[in-house]
Amino acid sequence: MKTEFVDVSETRKDLRVEIPSDVVDAEIERIAVQYSRRAKLPGFRPGKVPAGLIKQRFRDQILHDVAHDLIPRAVEDALRERGVEPVDTPDIRDVEVREGQPLTFTAAFDTLPALDPGDLNVLSLHRPPATVDDAAVEQALEQLRQRAARYEPVEGRPVAAGDTVVLNLDRRMGDAAHTDHHDNVSVELGAQANPPGLDDQLLGLETGATKTFTLRYPDDYGIQELAGKEAEYTVEVVAIKQQIVPALDDELAKDLGEFDTLEALRARVRADLEREAGAQADRELRADLLKQLAGRLGFEVPKALADREIERRAEEFARRLFEQGIDPRKTQIDWEAFREGQRDAARETVAGMLLLDEIAQREALAVTDAEVEAEIARYAEAAGRTPAAMRAAIEKEGGISSLYKGLQREKAIDFALARATIVRE
Repeated sequence: MKTEFVDVSETRKDLRVEIPSDVVDAEIERIAVQYSRRAKLPGFRPGKVPAGLIKQRFRDQILHDVAHDLIPRAVEDALRERGVEPVDTPDIRDVEVREGQPLTFTAAFDTLPALDPGDLNVLSLHRPPATVDDAAVEQALEQLRQRAARYEPVEGRPVAAGDTVVLNLDRRMGDAAHTDHHDNVSVELGAQANPPGLDDQLLGLETGATKTFTLRYPDDYGIQELAGKEAEYTVEVVAIKQQIVPALDDELAKDLGEFDTLEALRARVRADLEREAGAQADRELRADLLKQLAGRLGFEVPKALADREIERRAEEFARRLFEQGIDPRKTQIDWEAFREGQRDAARETVAGMLLLDEIAQREALAVTDAEVEAEIARYAEAAGRTPAAMRAAIEKEGGISSLYKGLQREKAIDFALARATIVRE
């Protein structure tokens, strides 16, 4: 077998291969025999079809099978012989296969040059302050107060701004065949999720009132099937409720948990905010580390690795939309534009991860089975599942190796942070 490696770029390589004709013909004969055992042709008993007729009748299929069998083995042998490890499955092109001729093709793939994370001791990283001011504490207390609000029925007056209206509702799109009916729907006037114009139609209605009106959704409305369309609504006001927000006092603190006084609640809120601020400062410190490591890569991130990270980001974004009750398929998101917008950040992330992996390898930072089991137990506790069930789910998704890799990178981050100079702002 003849092979030739061509450097397209520092990371992109072409492998040109020529498999001798005698190997190709032997493979053609072997596959033709297999076809003859299964082929059913008029005038011939099964297994008795002449080899020449088989090769003529099934020529394209046989040549396809020959290429399918010979090419992967040839690529694997050539890469192993040269000690080259591609970062992704090679792309095969320019395949030429004919009886009596060598099989030729080109395998294109990305690989990684030698990596050097450099001297970690000269890294200077910035950690932002993790302070919490009084205004942030009071804002958090106000949010707790709002969440503790109760709703009481309103009597003797019509719907006003800020009320919550309980409705029986019909929505017709185009014709009666597209009517949605819902009973006891609660609509909070002023809520961002309300259809545009709905609040104005409800203001002034009294309990028991019925009203029919038409709303037009803007062309850029977030729900694609409603964008630019009109809907006829018929609503019946079942009840009107108003929000009663409790006072910010000791009684509220007692209602919210094991707090005797408002000051005890305020202290807990401050401690929680300080812990969150510290975690955010740590995340920014790590981001600074990865950014500086990425700047040391010294070559362009292979496209295959960048594309893989972009897809991971797109899937993660879609998952967050689903968790918020939004179907990503029904939004007006330009997913191609989203992916392209992630390219620079994806390259930086991949560059940082490559150098973390190199640090882990150089420093022999190993992950033990016990550490993996502890991480699985942590996931299980957060998800309300048993460790065994969580491990089974991770194994089903093929995620155990990713878990090992993630923990190893965490060790590499800790290793680098321990040697870098950290400037605390």
